[in-house]
Amino acid sequence: MAVYSFDNRTPNISEGAYISTEATIIGDVTIGPGCFIGPGARIKGDYGSIAIGRETSIQENCVIHSRPGERCEIGIRVNVGHGAIIHGSAIGDGAVVGMGAIVSDFAEVGRWAIVGEGCVVPAKTKIPDEKIAVGVPAKIVGDVTDEVKRMYDNFKDIYIDLARRYPRELKKIS
Repeated sequence: MAVYSFDNRTPNISEGAYISTEATIIGDVTIGPGCFIGPGARIKGDYGSIAIGRETSIQENCVIHSRPGERCEIGIRVNVGHGAIIHGSAIGDGAVVGMGAIVSDFAEVGRWAIVGEGCVVPAKTKIPDEKIAVGVPAKIVGDVTDEVKRMYDNFKDIYIDLARRYPRELKKIS
């Protein structure tokens, strides 16, 4: 992994978090225990700060950044899908941000909300708790049911398990 201090800002990575060797973590970034940070992820707290709660997966090729002096917060047991961009926003506990989605400055994604694949959540938009948003720009299309929560909890458990297993079992072969 590439972990860098910048301007006296040093990442704080909890024990038990897995950071891919191909991920980059810069500056004022806090990553909680049990997190999975996939290959190609870029998490930059160079002039803003970023906090990622425990057991959260930031999958391959995600970009997370924050405005100067601002804080980007990603809650506990959040799933950020492949290639998503989170910029200067707040993502509530249990939320899911789909593959290729963009969540822009000062937007808020509520607790257990789901942002669909390819969705764009514009600046200052609020997605309420337990709502499903899709489209460009994001529009609320439904509620998150208990069945959907169970399904996503299973997916989240897979990444938590990978965060435990990868340090022991991932072997470079060429």
